[in-house]
Amino acid sequence: MKFIVQWKGEPAMQQPAIERFMKTGGRPPDNVTMLGRWHAIGELSGVAIVEATDTSGLAEWVLQWGDLFAFTSAPALTDEELGAALAANQAASR
Repeated sequence: MKFIVQWKGEPAMQQPAIERFMKTGGRPPDNVTMLGRWHAIGELSGVAIVEATDTSGLAEWVLQWGDLFAFTSAPALTDEELGAALAANQAASR
């Protein structure tokens, strides 16, 4: 399953966040595959798209950074996946 993960940190957390990122690369646990990650310029925030078979790895990753950032995460669908769900919903409504 794919997830959209967003984070935001306070300016006071910038230096500790930089140090941890440079040390670890911000890599997720082995059971989470990062499909892409983007960082906002001039803010301590960003977004990642990840894939995981369950939420345990996602929880582990968020907890590793939870002292520096506030996180939101939500399941995500591609256009094709959403299209299939919409088509099934329309067919069931007929």
